[in-house]
Amino acid sequence: MRLSVRFSAVALLTVAMLPLQATTLLTHARIHTMDPDHPVATALVWDDGGKLLAVGDAADLKQRYADASVVDAQGGTVIPGLIDAHGHLLALGTLSSQVDLGGSTSKAQVLARLKAEAAKLPPGAWLVGYGWDQNRWPEKQFPDAADLDTAFPDRPVYLDRVDGHAAWVNSAAMKQAKQSLNGNWQPDGGRIHRIGSKATGVLIDGAKALVSDAIPPLTAEQTQAAYRRAFADAVAAGLTGVHDAGVSLADFKQLQKMAAAGEIPLRLYEMADGNNAALEWLCQQGGRWSDPSGRLRMHAVKLYMDGALGSRGAALLTDYNDEHGNRGILVTSPEAYRTAVEKAHRCQAQVATHAIGDRANRMVLDTYQAVLGKDAADDNRWRVEHAQIVALDDIPRFAQLRLIASMQPTHATSDMPWAEQRLGVARLKGAYAWQRFIHERVPLAFGSDFPVESVNPMLGIYAAVTRQNLSGQPPGGWFPEQKVSRLQALAGFTRGAAYAAFMENEVGMLKPGLRADFVILDSDPMSIAPRAIADLKPVSTWVDGKAVYHAPQSGGTTP
Repeated sequence: MRLSVRFSAVALLTVAMLPLQATTLLTHARIHTMDPDHPVATALVWDDGGKLLAVGDAADLKQRYADASVVDAQGGTVIPGLIDAHGHLLALGTLSSQVDLGGSTSKAQVLARLKAEAAKLPPGAWLVGYGWDQNRWPEKQFPDAADLDTAFPDRPVYLDRVDGHAAWVNSAAMKQAKQSLNGNWQPDGGRIHRIGSKATGVLIDGAKALVSDAIPPLTAEQTQAAYRRAFADAVAAGLTGVHDAGVSLADFKQLQKMAAAGEIPLRLYEMADGNNAALEWLCQQGGRWSDPSGRLRMHAVKLYMDGALGSRGAALLTDYNDEHGNRGILVTSPEAYRTAVEKAHRCQAQVATHAIGDRANRMVLDTYQAVLGKDAADDNRWRVEHAQIVALDDIPRFAQLRLIASMQPTHATSDMPWAEQRLGVARLKGAYAWQRFIHERVPLAFGSDFPVESVNPMLGIYAAVTRQNLSGQPPGGWFPEQKVSRLQALAGFTRGAAYAAFMENEVGMLKPGLRADFVILDSDPMSIAPRAIADLKPVSTWVDGKAVYHAPQSGGTTP
């Protein structure tokens, strides 16, 4: 295995298990600090509380901290701990209990996977899956309940689309809804696909809950187990922090219990779900709450403006290029949205709004401007989550309102095969437009939107740098003028994400006074071939100066 050539995970673990001394010295490394004043170093020193004391030359720090315990990085590359600025931890942790439909290239392939899993379930139990994408199928059309009914006439089936903004269900599942899905009515913030007055089995955005509410909820024990699985996946990917986009109050209470028990290995920045009691609770805390350990905090509220582009729920200023008469969905009414934003502003919570389409982004900008007023000059750091398709005239407004664009590079490379069909060429000029935001000096925070995309941040860095898929297509990159440099890509996953969570004085760089959160890699992402960035694997992940992950040895076992 490639990792075993230059590194000994056993040796690193042995050091990590030694009794803590006053200081620890990491040496024999090339360190990219992301500190503009001192960008490169060869050693780190931190105290037993996990605070960096010194970053600099190995020979000098060995002399100054002669009594420090030593971590030998064995020639590895060290970068600040990577932070995913937009993910969904509980959804990631529940994937193991669902049928993975990702990458399926036909409805027949979906059915084969479902049948294999259904054979393991008791009669009548819900069959739940995720990850289907009609854009990968030959017909590129939404499926139908009838496709599922033949195989599953009695068992309810609920399948989330890859973006999480549409569901495909069978007739048995639709019968579980509290009201008939047939007729001429539509739910607030959603759409039931119908032929005539009959529901087809595809539910968009706000319509999903009509069926999903009938699925038995997770118990407290199942919720905590799902979080543990998500934490393990995150630190194995080199993440030392996640901005968890939208958490219910009940789920946050479980996280509080886990934090108190010392069970959270990375830093979680939770965004309250604005559609339930979580925002009210956050306001009761004065707009922010933090666990004493620093591993769990909440200071933001997650709101929704529209749906997703792949399911034609993104709200556009003009019709979809491939569906005349459709301009997408407003998941939240403008009135209800403004009420929520005003409430968050009153209690000094950060506002983070999901906005994909150009109409949704404009409505968010208009609302932020109206609510903030003269307070727009303050350090609010309100966020637009995704900022995916933005009218060119609106991009400078992000800077004027001192907003943060929280964007996901892999969305561009996932969407590029069909985005032009949805939008036409003209609107793509403001789509996934990272350099346009940088030009306007808008802070960027990069993430993945996992589990919509992979939790692996190296795929995001690769996508940002190349704007190509893993096969190197298209040559030169998709709208290559929007590619970012390696430094800009890494900044988006480190200091940019830290700034978006008001944590720039704690994490995001390796400099004295900040936390010893870092990742040891087997190769240098700043110098290897661009395609090799996607294949980089963490040798180890460290939070507060303690290893929270070690890569398996070449024999396939974790020490």
